[in-house]
Amino acid sequence: MKPHVIIIGRPNVGKSTLFNRLVGKKLALVDDQPGVTRDRRMGDAELAGMEFTVVDTAGWEDEDAATLPGRMRAQTEVSLAGADAALFVIDSRAGVTPLDEEISRWLRGQNVPVVLVANKVEGRASEAGVIECYALGLGEPVAISAEHGEGVADLFSALWPIIGAKSEAAEEAAEIAASEDEDAPPGPLKLAIVGRPNAGKSTLINRLLGEDRLLTGPEAGITRDSIAVDWLWRDPRTGEEREIRLIDTAGLRKKRNVTEKLEKLSVADARRAIDFAEVVVLLLDATLGLEHQDLKIANLVLEEGRALMVAVNKWDIAADPSALFNGIRGALDEGLAQVRGLPLLAVSAKTGKGLDQMLSAAFELRDNWSKRVPTAALNRWFEDALTANPPPAPGGRRIKLRYITQAGTRPPRFVIFGTRLDMLPKSYERYLVNSIREKLGFDAVPVRVTLKSPKNPFAKD
Repeated sequence: MKPHVIIIGRPNVGKSTLFNRLVGKKLALVDDQPGVTRDRRMGDAELAGMEFTVVDTAGWEDEDAATLPGRMRAQTEVSLAGADAALFVIDSRAGVTPLDEEISRWLRGQNVPVVLVANKVEGRASEAGVIECYALGLGEPVAISAEHGEGVADLFSALWPIIGAKSEAAEEAAEIAASEDEDAPPGPLKLAIVGRPNAGKSTLINRLLGEDRLLTGPEAGITRDSIAVDWLWRDPRTGEEREIRLIDTAGLRKKRNVTEKLEKLSVADARRAIDFAEVVVLLLDATLGLEHQDLKIANLVLEEGRALMVAVNKWDIAADPSALFNGIRGALDEGLAQVRGLPLLAVSAKTGKGLDQMLSAAFELRDNWSKRVPTAALNRWFEDALTANPPPAPGGRRIKLRYITQAGTRPPRFVIFGTRLDMLPKSYERYLVNSIREKLGFDAVPVRVTLKSPKNPFAKD
């Protein structure tokens, strides 16, 4: 396992900017206002060839434990358990504050090596703040500018004595595993949980993990970043342990209601999480039922070509469950006719009802999403489909569909070759897509069909 390095500090000192610098991409949301980060976010980092896992944390605030900032601080404290090193970041332009002193006292009482990082050293205004850092009793500060990439070499020099050996051992182990396991099965199931605010997405993931890994509460819109958590799930049917990467996302509201810059960034991050995922769970609130916004989210997922399933949360407090389930089933089949019959499950993040069934269905859905049809079976289906329902002949001129091939998977993509395809009605295209899903076992997986005519414009029919 790669060494874990935790970034800790009060709000707005540049922790997320440093996190993005270390992972080499803008994964964490960054804004001028304090308190943007709320949940722990992990990423694969590299410094001069030294690889490690870096963890961004919420800003440390001195607030009551029952408040949102207080719960964020508790999450940060928990993140230090099992860490190999901590990067304690201060704002050198602001100098050492009483809150910085409180954090340093807490860190000195923990059994984790600490590297003191003086960030924002651009310009002469930071010099006094860097000197003040020595009074924290955590050794010589590493002066950096996370935004501009200055001081990264010094940060490597400070971290190498702490995690260098473990990083090298992890890299060697990964190389050996890769060489010995060429026919490895598919990697972790990338499972994203999406939905409107307060549907219970973070609570559901915490229930699956068996710990308060993600920040939750009665306030809507707590989650901002899309948070990925790697996890091993034991399939109760087989006893097999299966890898899952759970992805929590920010709640998606109606576009006209999203006006603040930070929420727009959160929505964009959730959309990227959908694109990264293999299977997406659209989580509904049983007390609210299915709304138009849910169908818009579902269409977004299908447009991205992801495998989709719907889970109705808070089933333990649902009124008239049977009527609710049937109503949602009918509305989904009508509103998402292109994937009629997609998986619909009743779950409860509070009691754990239906969660194992949801994960089993997700693995089956990924298998369908990744499936390649044997050529012989595909050709048999094509002949049967054309025989059962021949293409129309507009104006008395036949449309000829000559052959079909599967161009790709994840999602499944097919190409049909023929002549006068520009005249083929959309209704017939839908017939072909629906038949592929029904007869070839793709169920509710989104299927892409492309029509291609011969390149030679003088080719005879």
